[in-house]
Amino acid sequence: MNHVIAFIIKFVMVAAVLLIVLTWAFDVPLVDTLLISLAVTAVSYVMGDLLIFLHAGKPEDQSTRNSIASFVDFVTAFLLIWLIGQILSGTMSEMVAPALIAALVLTAGEWFFHKYVDYKVMAGYNNYKTG
Repeated sequence: MNHVIAFIIKFVMVAAVLLIVLTWAFDVPLVDTLLISLAVTAVSYVMGDLLIFLHAGKPEDQSTRNSIASFVDFVTAFLLIWLIGQILSGTMSEMVAPALIAALVLTAGEWFFHKYVDYKVMAGYNNYKTG
């Protein structure tokens, strides 16, 4: 259940950022933005939050793991937004700036989301006390 809640929190964060950046600032259609949000959330949660963040260093070295996972999340978000946006819009160059801006904002949010994952979702991994 913790993973479902974390996934929903991440989707809301990603969708909010992409709605502001893609839909409001760059006129990307709402449906396209929601599809991109779902793809970014799914891939980055599994790859960035569960695999890389948890295994990129020693469990007690949260800062190093967070830095590595945040960088991977930036690259993943940028590439997914750019490539899916290109497929949906048909223009490659028009999606570079929105993808870069959105990935930068998402990376800032990911730093805090990783702390949530560390302490609330995977607390047993680091022997944190929950509650």
